[in-house]
Amino acid sequence: DEVGRGALAGPVTVGVVLIDETCRSAPSGIRDSKLLAPAARERLVPRVQRWALAYAVGHASADEIDEVGIIAALRLAGQRALAQCAIVPDLVILDGNHDWLTAPEQVGLLAFAGEGVSTPPVTTMIKADLRCSSVAAASVLAKVTRDRMMMQLHEEYPGYQFAVHKGYITEVHSDALTRLGISPVHRMR
Repeated sequence: DEVGRGALAGPVTVGVVLIDETCRSAPSGIRDSKLLAPAARERLVPRVQRWALAYAVGHASADEIDEVGIIAALRLAGQRALAQCAIVPDLVILDGNHDWLTAPEQVGLLAFAGEGVSTPPVTTMIKADLRCSSVAAASVLAKVTRDRMMMQLHEEYPGYQFAVHKGYITEVHSDALTRLGISPVHRMR
């Protein structure tokens, strides 16, 4: 699952949680990170880490988003997360209706060329973070990790109040942009 896609500042972040049939039931309380209070998300992180066979979080920076666009940046963050896992999944479930993880050259006739990063098969599922415990767990890891990064960016750029809005557009963020202009961690694209 991803977080930060619609933000104006900071990275886009992708969480990966790998499970199989040997994993017991998901940790109690696991659900889409947007439905959980920050403290509840924080408490779930160690439980998710104990539950999963493997887990990771990858990022693409604001500069990378500006350079390649949000979809390619999501792919980059997802590939970085998957590369951290010692296990290659048989299947990836992405929340939503668009496969942003599979590179265009891996689709259709271009796939026969056989070069580049190989992505496991991808299935998209609308509301997967509500229907699939591993996707919900990945959303928790991604959200907690990115929120922590935005708290650190708040320390570097306190005038923007990143600790309050995590880089998303709010009145506070809009006022800061009017007052201060853009920071080095703001996206231009």
